[in-house]
Amino acid sequence: MKFSKVLALVLAAMMLVAVFAACGEKKDDNVIVMATSADFEPYEYYEKDEIVGIDVEIMEAVCEKLGMTLQIEDMSFDSVIGAAQTGKADIAMSGITITEDRKNMVNFTTPYTSTTQSIIVVKDGDIAKKADLEGKKIGVQLNTTGDSQITEEFGDDYTDRFQNGALAVESLKAGKIDCVVIDGEVAKSLVAANEGLEIIADAYSIEEYAIALAKDNTQLLDKINGALEELLADGTIDAIMDKYIEE
Repeated sequence: MKFSKVLALVLAAMMLVAVFAACGEKKDDNVIVMATSADFEPYEYYEKDEIVGIDVEIMEAVCEKLGMTLQIEDMSFDSVIGAAQTGKADIAMSGITITEDRKNMVNFTTPYTSTTQSIIVVKDGDIAKKADLEGKKIGVQLNTTGDSQITEEFGDDYTDRFQNGALAVESLKAGKIDCVVIDGEVAKSLVAANEGLEIIADAYSIEEYAIALAKDNTQLLDKINGALEELLADGTIDAIMDKYIEE
C-alpha cells in the first residue's frame, strides 16, 4: 500500500510539473516569431552564427516601432508559409512574393519592396534573352514563384527543382541544367560568388515582396502594416535596402 501511495504522489507531482511547463510555454505577446529560410542572401542569411539581412533589419525596425521583440526561426523555404498559417510562427518573411495562390492560404502585409525573377546563365552560352529559354532545362528553388512560373510555362520536363539557389547554381556550373531562374538580388549574390556566370538583361518577371500572416491574425497584420507604412514613408526601408543592394 505504501508503494501505491508513493507512486500516486509521484504521478500527481509529474502532472503538476507538466501543467506548469505547459503554462511556461505560453507565447509571450511581446515577441514576434518570424519564420524564415536563411539561405536567401541578401534578404536573410548567416553571418557566423547570426541571421542577418534585409528582411531581418526591416522586421527589427517594425518591432522597434511596436515595442516588441523579434525571434527568428530558421527552416526550409517550403515550410515558412505553413508555419505562419498554422500558428507555429506569427509571420513568414523570407523574400516571399505575393501570389494569388498564396493569398488563399495567408494574408499579406503592404509590400515592402519589388524585385525581379532573374535568369542566371553561363557566360558566352546560348541563352542571351528570355525567348531563348524554350527547350532548355531550367533550375529553380523549390516552392518559389520561380518554380511555379517556370513549371506553368515550360512544364515539369524542363524544370529542375533545388532546395536552394546555391545547389541550383552548382548544377548549372556542372552542365546539368542550362540556366537558373531566381529572385534578382539573390541572383546577384550567387553570380558574385561564382566565376563564369552572369545575369542576362531580360528579367523573367517582376513581383512584390510582403510579410505573410495567418488569416485570423488580423490584429497583428494591422499593427505591422501601420509600422511598415511609417518605415516606407520616413525612408528607413530604403536605407536598409541601400545598405545591402548596390545599383
